[in-house]
This record gives sequence, structure tokens and C-alpha cells, in this order.
Amino acid sequence: MTVAATRLFAALVAGMTAVVAAPAAAQAPAKGFADLAERLGPAVVDIRTSQNVAGGLPQFPPGSPLERFNDYLGGAPRTENSLGSGFVIDADGVIITNDHVVADADEIEIVFVDGLVLKAVLVGSDEATDLAVLRVDTDIELPHVSFGDSESARVGDWVVAIGNPFGLGNTLTVGVVSARNRDIRVGDYDSFIQTDAAINRGNSGGPLFNLEGEVIGVNSAILSPSGGSVGIGFSIPSNLARSVVDQLLEFGETRRGWIGVGIQNVNAGIAESFGLRRPRGALVSRVDSGSPAEEAGLQPGDLILTFGDRPVEDDRALSRFVAEAEIGSVVDVEFLRQRERMETALTIGQLEQTPRAAVVEEASAAAPAASSVLGLTLGPINPDTRREFNLPADATGVVVLDVDAGSDAAGKVNRGDVIEEIAWEKVASPAEATEVAEAAADEGKAVLLLINRDGQLVFQSVRPSVGR
Repeated sequence: MTVAATRLFAALVAGMTAVVAAPAAAQAPAKGFADLAERLGPAVVDIRTSQNVAGGLPQFPPGSPLERFNDYLGGAPRTENSLGSGFVIDADGVIITNDHVVADADEIEIVFVDGLVLKAVLVGSDEATDLAVLRVDTDIELPHVSFGDSESARVGDWVVAIGNPFGLGNTLTVGVVSARNRDIRVGDYDSFIQTDAAINRGNSGGPLFNLEGEVIGVNSAILSPSGGSVGIGFSIPSNLARSVVDQLLEFGETRRGWIGVGIQNVNAGIAESFGLRRPRGALVSRVDSGSPAEEAGLQPGDLILTFGDRPVEDDRALSRFVAEAEIGSVVDVEFLRQRERMETALTIGQLEQTPRAAVVEEASAAAPAASSVLGLTLGPINPDTRREFNLPADATGVVVLDVDAGSDAAGKVNRGDVIEEIAWEKVASPAEATEVAEAAADEGKAVLLLINRDGQLVFQSVRPSVGR
């Protein structure tokens, strides 16, 4: 679930004379960013969604004087509303946003900067990359923007984010590209642009622009100890987004390549065992029966170095290359088998998508008991906790039932938060979460949690209690 988002800020020291002039794209506009805001703002939209929920009334927030009445609230049907951002990429009304902004919505409204409100329909969505395509029906030629080349973005380049943080529509923030190709372990195709442009709740699905006014990213997630912007946000690169959007527009779904292998990354020890000077490639750990990989002769223990004409730097790169490959195409693969360099040809198959409902059913099948770790009381996600905390239908992981006020988690983690990962490992039950957290907390080290908070993905680091 992608998954809501946050971004980047930077300051330049004035009065310094550069020895070599920087490229124009890296220099702030002499008159600021007003011209960009005026040109791009009308194409950025606020997205309002509503969902009809069968049971459970809204609860008073934790810490409220009325919190004690939550247990008495009945199970009457209600409507849940949420806010997000998006942007128009076609004058006829094609709009891009995050999947988690519109997931399970019964109604979607698009609000333009001039006050125009239009109903939208979902063309298609992709949970794996947290992208969705909407369409509005109008005779008006809508203002729109276009995708740029995210590969051309360099660390230090200026970027501009426009969105709807906390419902404050058409808010502009400015920063720089802080890093590229970030893997934050929220999906198989992670390759985020990291930015310090301020992104907060409601910015999810909004665009990240370069100074040419091109969209180079779709804002999707943040790392924050407070839930607000601390200058570490993540944006889906436009080159990845463009590929997904094209498929959603053509088919209404994504059609990803598949070769039928399990892979793992290569560390220094593995690289040395293959005679490599540095870690690179993707190590095959499993070959599925009847898969394209088996038919091509790949075996567990093979180290894939190239896929087509592209070098494979790590396992994430191979996952992206395979996913982007055309179904039915033949790709040459170079690999090492016990230090012997070999080649084969793979015919790309199609990855079968797991329906969102099936994931929910599997995650909700068991109902283990609650457990405590890191000052948190953790419970299973089941019909009871979904109803109590108003959890979305596709929430997976464990739910926070209580937070010890004297723990490091207090003020960072809230009741009703869903913890999806602990120390980069997905967790599906309280017992599993406790086991992973205790192992990660050895020697008193902080433990990193990936939290789904009302659809917003937030990282928090929590230190174990003193004397543990």
C-alpha cells in the first residue's frame, strides 16, 4: 500500500564567486520560483476521496479528553474522507496520483486551483509502485504538465514540489535532490529520488518538478520522527512512473515481465568467491519449475551480471529490468557459474498479479495474541482491530494497541498505527514482530520501524528501554 509522502529543502550561501559556472539547471532563478509557480500550479490538483464503511463510528483521537468514549461508539455505517494531491498530464483530463491516495475510494473529486471541481474515475492503479491513473470528463482544455527524464536529475539539482499538505491546496516548497536510487524497502522496485523539499500529509501523489517545469518524480513517502516534514522525502522517479502510467492507460493494469527466479544481493564475501573485485550482480537463490529461467538453463547459485545490454548492479536493478521488459521478448543474459562466464537467452513471461483482496485475506487469516516490545503493545490485524482503529481493508502488518508513556516510542508511535516492517523485515503477526524487534535491539541499538499511519508511510527509529 504506498503507500503518502514528504520532501526536500536546501540553502545556498550567497555572495560566493564560483570558479567554474554551474549548469543553468542547478542555479536558482534570479527572480525566485514565482514564474514556475504561476506556470505549473494550475496543473496540480487536490484529490478528495470518500469511502463508505460498513461499521464503526469515527473515534476520538488518542490523548483526547473524550478518548474514553471510544469503546461505546456503535457500528453504524459511515463515510471516511481523505485528501491527497495529483497532477494533470493530458489536456483531456488524465491525472496521476498515488495508489494509496485513491485505494478503495467510492468517490473521487478533483479540485483545481481556480475552484473547478470534477468527478474522477479510476483508470487503473498499481500497488507495487504506488501509482494510479484517474480521468475526468470535461469539455475544458485542462492545464497540464509533462514527464521529464529522472535519470538526468543530479544530486544537488533544485526541485520544486507543489501539492495539498494538510488540505492547504497548491502549496509550493523548494529544495534539492538529496540522493538518487534510494531503496526504502517498501516495494520490489524501489529506486526513489530523495529530496528535502518539504512534503507533508496530503502531498502524496503530487509532482516533483525540475527547473524546466518537468515532472521528475511523484511524491510518495517520508522519513519522519514526528509525522511531519524533517527534510527527508521520497519521490517515485518519472522514468518508472511513465512506464507504469502508459500500461495503466493502455490496459487498465500493469503487465510486468517475469523470469521465475528468486534473487539476493551480492555482498563483499560473495563477490570475492566469484572472483569479482567489488560486489555487483544478482545471485540466483531459486529457480521456479517451468519458468523462463529454468527453460534457459539458469540454476541456483548463478550470478547474473547483465540483462540485455544493461549491467546488473544489484538485485533491485534486475527486478526493475525484468519488470520493464516486453512480454514475449527474448533477452540475452550474461552470468557467472562457479567463476565461469556464461550466456543464455530468456523469453520474458508475464508476472501474475496478486489481487489486493487476496492479500488482505491471507494477512487476516490468523489471529495471534498480542505481544509487547520496544514499549509497544502489538496486536494482529483482524476484523476486530480493523473496526476499532478504522484500518483500511488492505492494511497488513501488526497494529499498535498501546504505547508505554515512559518508552522511547512515546511521541513517535501512536495507537492505531500499523507497523508493516521492523528493521527492514516485513512482519505479519505480533509474535513475529516481537522476535524481529528483539533481535534488532541487541546492544541497545535503535530499531527502525516502517509505519502506515492513515495511509501515510512513515519511518520511525525507536530505542529499546534502558535495562532491557
